[in-house]
Amino acid sequence: MLRGNLSLKPGLASRLLAEGGGMAVMGATRRMCRWCPTRALRRGVYFLLLWCSLCYLVFRFSGQEEAGFTHGGTGRLLLQKIVETRAPPFATTESAPNVTTEFNPLEQEPSVDRSPSLSEQDMAEQIQAKIPNLPISYWQKYKGKAMSKNKTCAKFPSLYELSFNNMYWQTLKTSNGTFYLYGAYYDNRTLVAMKPVIRVLGMIDRLEPRVKTFCQLWFEGYKEPVFAKVWEYKYIWYKKWGNYKNGLFQPYLIGCQIPPGHRHLVPQSVSLVERPCDMATTNLRVIHNRPPNGQKEDFAVCVKGLDFLHDDLSVRLVEWLEMLHVLGANKVFLYELEVHPNISKVLQHYQALGRVEVTKLTLPGEQPNIPGLLHMYLKSKVTNKRQNELIPYNDCLYKNMYRYRYIALLDTDEIIMPKSSMSWKGLMEIVVPKALKTKKDPRASYNVRNVYFMDTMRHSHGWFREIPHYMHMLQHVYRSVNYTKPGQYVKCFHDPERVLTLHNHFPLACLGGSCSSYAVDTEDAHLQHYRADCVNTLKKSCSQEYKNHTVLDTTIWRFREPLVSRVTETLLKLGFFTTNSSSRLVDLPASGVRRK
Repeated sequence: MLRGNLSLKPGLASRLLAEGGGMAVMGATRRMCRWCPTRALRRGVYFLLLWCSLCYLVFRFSGQEEAGFTHGGTGRLLLQKIVETRAPPFATTESAPNVTTEFNPLEQEPSVDRSPSLSEQDMAEQIQAKIPNLPISYWQKYKGKAMSKNKTCAKFPSLYELSFNNMYWQTLKTSNGTFYLYGAYYDNRTLVAMKPVIRVLGMIDRLEPRVKTFCQLWFEGYKEPVFAKVWEYKYIWYKKWGNYKNGLFQPYLIGCQIPPGHRHLVPQSVSLVERPCDMATTNLRVIHNRPPNGQKEDFAVCVKGLDFLHDDLSVRLVEWLEMLHVLGANKVFLYELEVHPNISKVLQHYQALGRVEVTKLTLPGEQPNIPGLLHMYLKSKVTNKRQNELIPYNDCLYKNMYRYRYIALLDTDEIIMPKSSMSWKGLMEIVVPKALKTKKDPRASYNVRNVYFMDTMRHSHGWFREIPHYMHMLQHVYRSVNYTKPGQYVKCFHDPERVLTLHNHFPLACLGGSCSSYAVDTEDAHLQHYRADCVNTLKKSCSQEYKNHTVLDTTIWRFREPLVSRVTETLLKLGFFTTNSSSRLVDLPASGVRRK
């Protein structure tokens, strides 16, 4: 009977532990122990119940901790060591064991940018680099100071009050048309009749604008503006090319003469307004780039807005840039609409070397700037595309007119190839005296004829063994026998002291009268144009005139060794080859080039 009374009812011990805590367990233990006949038995029962209590508490606490660090009931994720298996950084021909490492979250700290916050001055410098036409430094210097003609007339506009459009443009709405302004430049060249002049480059949705406008010129140290009437709207287009109607964006160069008494000064910024006392919604920094040492360099190349969002032309771009450098181009100025990430990588590399300058660009007004749609728009609206291209071309001219002797406008599939010399400088030393023999006056430009090096011409002859396949221009040395007609599709070396406005192929207007251009003899140079097909206007006659009549032209092979070496080293450095960093460029065979 006593033995039966000692047994607890099912679940009694657990309920006692859960409900009564430590005191309840002790009380129940004492009551049960009274029934035990001997002291030894009572001690055993007491010890057993105490042991059960301790085990329960330990397991209960352990279970709560386990539950607190589970996710979705799948087990602990925190406070555990994560075992990772990593392959070696470079694959080799020999088998290598995987490297196993342990990752302990308690010992790790995520990598985040902990750079100190930029000061307002630092931010201003970054903005100035991205948007060169913004007078942010001048505005910062005089911010908060009273600058105006009087309390109600021509107040200096805060940058926060400007009317921006598509980031890089500023807008002036007048009683007869809207102006989209892109850049302003100080022009004091020798042949400028009304010098010095402030030129404002932009687009207007009107033909032959008749609205009267004024320039508010802001000078360093002056608290009020100087007014100058706009005396010229220079149209950068020909009527016969199309799109000649109101409502479409038309490219213009607007001129304001600096008034007497201030002609020895260069304005810091300019605002275009309809009435002199208007509160301006535009304020452009006046660009006046002079060479740092006072000496002009020889050659600059300007490239229109790049539109290669999905076309990875990065390797060909490297070859093109290196070829220009070999020929003597001091710097290449490119404008960027939308490009493939690999193209961006190439451009950033050459920017760091100081051989390239890239300026971001958008289309003004309601034209689409959505990536992809922009490309579709320009491909569909070819005439609009051509008109938009005139903005970067002329911006490049006016930014560099004091810094270079010659400026060439080229596409990334074009090379002006000297034939009677090894460089552009050597070419011009031959060409300029020839031009002066026919006419004593210097020319505004020197044009070279266009000849096609088409993809299909190489395909019919195969690859060349000793030239890497990725060297597009060195591999494509078959061209059409026939050149395009004189004056058609030419490219020029422009003299920036003489040209006023530029088109893709030739000057549209010049200083001191009509534009004179000297046609370079094809024995001295020509334009090597690398295309898949003829331009649209020549499609009907392309096969008969150009594709079916080819000749081998290895002029470019004179530059083979330095070109292959430079291109390959650059591609290695930028990671375009799947090889490790210890790879060394081997010497290429010096023997004659053979076909495969």
